[in-house]
Amino acid sequence: MIRWISAGESHGEALTGIIDGVPAGIKITSDDIAYALARRRLGHGRGARQKFEQDLVRILGGVRHGLTIGSPIAIEIGNTEWPKWDVVMSPDPVDPAALLINAGTGDEREIARNRPLTRPRPGHADFAGMMKFGHDDARPVLERASARETAMRVALGAVARAFIEQVAEISIVAHVVEIGDERAEAGIIPTAEDAKALDESPVRTLDSEAESRFVSAIDRAQSSGDTIGGVVEVIAYGLPVGLGTYTQWDQRLDSRLAGALMSIQSAKSVAIGDGLDQVRLPGSQAHDEITVSEGIHRLSNRAGGIEGGMSNGEPIRARIGFKPISTVPRARRTIDLVTGQEAPALHQRSDACAVVPAAVIAEAMTALVLADAVTDMFGTGSIERIRESISSYREAIDARVRPQ
Repeated sequence: MIRWISAGESHGEALTGIIDGVPAGIKITSDDIAYALARRRLGHGRGARQKFEQDLVRILGGVRHGLTIGSPIAIEIGNTEWPKWDVVMSPDPVDPAALLINAGTGDEREIARNRPLTRPRPGHADFAGMMKFGHDDARPVLERASARETAMRVALGAVARAFIEQVAEISIVAHVVEIGDERAEAGIIPTAEDAKALDESPVRTLDSEAESRFVSAIDRAQSSGDTIGGVVEVIAYGLPVGLGTYTQWDQRLDSRLAGALMSIQSAKSVAIGDGLDQVRLPGSQAHDEITVSEGIHRLSNRAGGIEGGMSNGEPIRARIGFKPISTVPRARRTIDLVTGQEAPALHQRSDACAVVPAAVIAEAMTALVLADAVTDMFGTGSIERIRESISSYREAIDARVRPQ
């Protein structure tokens, strides 16, 4: 069983995370995690924060000399901008007068960084979080609800990804298929070999014509003081048959995967396989026929590699729809919770589009789910033991389905 948890705020000193259940013998280094975090920073439409705020990675436990040792792995991602926020986000009490000083120039003016945030932003966790926890300032809510938290998901996902690649040869890749109302050509499905080309694309697509349209759509939104969303597809290759189970609702692989992907900030929809397109087909066309002409495989993959809550041996495909970022430069209407009067929503620095980094985050979440499913089915302990278990299982399946 793979368990993980993260802690830390967007402008806090650091994000921290722990992942438990990773077997011994997995190759992973700080550089591997830093590389994954660098991929998260890519993408056209990203805001200024990505240019000046760096991720300082430290592995604090669970890894020795580049190999996991079987104990919980602890990771820290330091915030290079912390000196600008050490008063506003101090865990210890501070002199109220200190909150009247602009950390950038030292003058005694209230600035957005310091003043109470009393106008919740539509589309954010601000209002509900303030009501739930009794805050009179949105700062404690937005700091944790921020997508900055996904940096730790990507870091922990890098560990999970190393695990499933090294023990089961499972690979994961994600690409952008829609930006706003612009779509990439249907049928372009990348593999792990396309990862470099996708990283080099400013909008993470192999469709060069769509790339131009995606960039233009983001530019139009940004120049008009708006934000824009889109759709990401994540694909996992090389899964053994049977990950997940049909026996309990919360152990179904599609249930676990959908929940993990929906938990990404700004996600509003998740579809497995063809999703609604499969729903609209008659049963005679909706399902993936099985053939043995070239070994057991499917003639199509509308189910997205999952049937009955279990992997069926085909690539897993899932699409995630992301709404436009809620922090709109042209502030939306809200209320000030101090005065009770209508007011423009507060505005924090943000991206025009975060769909491209969302693809990298989706890869990480998929890796975490699949790593958990692999240990559920094949156990944990040492990498050699899990490899042997997977190998013998696959050999048994091949023997069962081999044409007579």
